[in-house]
Amino acid sequence: MENNSSYAVIDLGSNSFHMMIVQVVAGSVQVIGRVKRKVRLAAGLDNDMNLSNEAMLRGWECLNLFAERLQDIPSQNLRIAGTATLRLAKNVDVFLNKAENILGQKIRVISGDEEANTIYKGVAYTSSSKQKRLVIDIGGASTELVAGEGDIPQISNSLNVGCVTFLDKFFPNGELSEQNFTNAIGAAELEIGQVRDLYKDFDWKEEVGASGTVQAIQEILIHQGHDERITLARLVSIMQQAITYGSIKRLNIPGLVQERQQVFPSGLAILIAIFRQLNLVGMTLAGGALREGLLYSMLPHLTKQNVRERTLNSVMTRYHVDEEHAKRVAELAMNLVNQVSDKWDMEQFGALEILRSAALVHEVGLQVAYKDQQIHASYLLANTNLPGFTEAQKNLLTALVRNHKEDIDQSSLSKQSSTSVLLACRLSRILRLAVILSLRRKDEAMPKVLVTVENEVLKLTLPENWIGKNPLTEAELGQEASYQAAQGWQLVIE
Repeated sequence: MENNSSYAVIDLGSNSFHMMIVQVVAGSVQVIGRVKRKVRLAAGLDNDMNLSNEAMLRGWECLNLFAERLQDIPSQNLRIAGTATLRLAKNVDVFLNKAENILGQKIRVISGDEEANTIYKGVAYTSSSKQKRLVIDIGGASTELVAGEGDIPQISNSLNVGCVTFLDKFFPNGELSEQNFTNAIGAAELEIGQVRDLYKDFDWKEEVGASGTVQAIQEILIHQGHDERITLARLVSIMQQAITYGSIKRLNIPGLVQERQQVFPSGLAILIAIFRQLNLVGMTLAGGALREGLLYSMLPHLTKQNVRERTLNSVMTRYHVDEEHAKRVAELAMNLVNQVSDKWDMEQFGALEILRSAALVHEVGLQVAYKDQQIHASYLLANTNLPGFTEAQKNLLTALVRNHKEDIDQSSLSKQSSTSVLLACRLSRILRLAVILSLRRKDEAMPKVLVTVENEVLKLTLPENWIGKNPLTEAELGQEASYQAAQGWQLVIE
């Protein structure tokens, strides 16, 4: 742990107030506390843009909860940001004076541009991608649209369009009708249309959503048997499902958690408008947003390393993985992939990076026990925060680790949404061979192997006389052929 210090960030949002407390452990951020309360501050804005006493009371009550934990946080390790509603409220000083007295800390109400840029950096610092991306964050009273490359935001806009402010305006009495959705979508499109041309030539490669709306939609899609990719057609389908319930109080779409129910329809309408106006084709959920952007501004040394590499190094350190051997298995796996790449297309979906990552962390289960280590490892990784990996990538990683030895759990390989089931199976077969061929844990003991494939028949050719000198590895390879045969895969060893 670095300096045994804790860090905290507080996001005073228009819908919810969030507090996140972390420590830096083994070169990576470890969350040690989260508190979230639905305050719906934006719902307290009247026509003159003044906050109601009731809304301010809800906010102060929440901050009283936060204050207890902040007593243990050094002031230099704390960031508190107020967003859209506090920007809009004419009587904001009334709220801030008491809020700062409760917290014992100053609160910064950040501009729309600063909020957009901080959200973008929060996405970038928790993502392994360096490509051009478009980041969307739908808040309670504002929506941020940011285009950038790597960790540098280049086009930023904050629009006065939010899921709380749109709720009462376009869904009076919680009524879910086609006309109400049409009105909400149309109003959002008018706002987005004013900045649309700023983005049209940016040519982003990724579309990322950082809001609760996007998370809710992804959860619905996965629950209903889809992959995690959000498309306009899927959004419209979810909207039609919502309309059938007639009322927000009765809204019970499979996969929608209750705490997101209230502002979900208005958030959905705004997201549909964004897809239409910006011609989006496929959005995924970000691993971070405003809070992470605020946090990493206090930890600049952690932003210099690729987040995925930082995560892998942290996991290996925390679970005392033999780093030299992990790299040996990863290098051999990549070598085997290169030999079959002319017949097996394994470059798609970033799958090779996940294979390499699985090889590096496949032995984390040894910290629990040698027996069933692959099951222990899969469980530990599935329940560990892994910045730099989307939920679908994490599922593939854990499935590969779960299947790196012994019986093959076909069900875990067949439940992939970041890649095809066929590719997941091929990745697993390669990793299993790399683990067996590295059995003696010495570079000089590893054989020079030739691997060829024909359809799904995998042929492994070993050096002459090597098999006879390595009877244990021979037995392991023979057993591996049986494991693969049980799945209908053919492994030939010569």
